[in-house]
Amino acid sequence: MNIRIQRITPNDVALFDNIAPEVYDEPVQPDRLEAYLAQPTNRLLLAIEETPDGDLVVGQCAAVLHLHPDKVTELYIDELGTASTHRRRGIGRRLTREMIAWGKELGCGEGWLGTELDNVPARALYETLWDEGEKIVMYDFDIE
Repeated sequence: MNIRIQRITPNDVALFDNIAPEVYDEPVQPDRLEAYLAQPTNRLLLAIEETPDGDLVVGQCAAVLHLHPDKVTELYIDELGTASTHRRRGIGRRLTREMIAWGKELGCGEGWLGTELDNVPARALYETLWDEGEKIVMYDFDIE
């Protein structure tokens, strides 16, 4: 299995034509992808398996550079997804490490991410990278 991690730019939208199941929560919408990639603070990585039929996206990691007027720039890792067929192969770890390296190159001094307390697979991954996370309260709301 040959998998490469690629930093995505607006020139890479053709890669989204072949995405394995469960990499994203919902189907990728071309207009939303274009808008996401147009934002200078957004970052996106893809894990791509090279197959005889062409490139297959098997993982993704999205992050935002969070700029502050009074603190160092933070890297907020917003999404991490791996195809169900490719889990427990180190892809999520590779994506996370590459995103952190990219953030460091861009001058981020800190980073953070969050997951649900009952998301055992995600917490197991993150705890291989860092000590146990802090307990926080997050409020999720719709804006209409």
